[in-house]
Amino acid sequence: MAKRIDVSGLSAYYSSTKAIEDISMSIEPRSVTAFIGPSGCGKSTFLRTLNRMHEVIPGARVEGKVLLDDENLYGSSVDPVAVRRAVGMVFQRPNPFPTMSIYDNVVAGLKLAGVRKKSVLDGVVEKSLKGANLWNEVKDRLNKPGAGLSGGQQQRLCIARAIAVEPQVLLMDEPCSALDPISTLAIEDLIGELKSQFTIVIVTHNMQQAARVSDRTAFFNLAGVGQPGKLIELDDTQRIFSNPSVQATEDYISGRFG
Repeated sequence: MAKRIDVSGLSAYYSSTKAIEDISMSIEPRSVTAFIGPSGCGKSTFLRTLNRMHEVIPGARVEGKVLLDDENLYGSSVDPVAVRRAVGMVFQRPNPFPTMSIYDNVVAGLKLAGVRKKSVLDGVVEKSLKGANLWNEVKDRLNKPGAGLSGGQQQRLCIARAIAVEPQVLLMDEPCSALDPISTLAIEDLIGELKSQFTIVIVTHNMQQAARVSDRTAFFNLAGVGQPGKLIELDDTQRIFSNPSVQATEDYISGRFG
């Protein structure tokens, strides 16, 4: 189910402002790739280009190629909605649908796609909540509002909602930044389990988190205020944190800036 992502020559714009410039990288399937770098360097913008969420913003556009295996996600005949089904996303703050039950939150994407058979939906709810390590905590209150869960539980509910439609890739934009340390640990453990099924990409400002959860790490930076963000270095996480090839990477990781 997991697929490889190959990006070549990608630049993204907000109207006439270039946010990221000429990024090329490969993201391996069944692995976790972390994006690190100072605020404003384009990590989240680049993440959103991987499932065509960037273009939802008025005036935003992308140049370059993003291949999911061999399919160009920006091809003229490609449906952006289908892309977002194949490349799911979990956002910075937990965002369960507030008026929906836990059950309906999980199956929202399936219902949107026309799935109505209750036995199918029941099976997906259990499988997805188990996959998100949430089933045992909520199985007796599936009809209660998702917004009534704790912050950490809400984020795991959003992960369950994302994996319910069986994506090939899971993007996570600082998924633990609004959570307490115990909830953060639960999400990190979950990421380690999910990578056996999905290609996972995570944006994080937490150096220790990147070192703990990722197999490969990409460092982004920008030359100065108003300049576009660029990919500086991508390598195995252990090498990035112990012996990076670029001085700027070492300076950032060691806390000299950022």
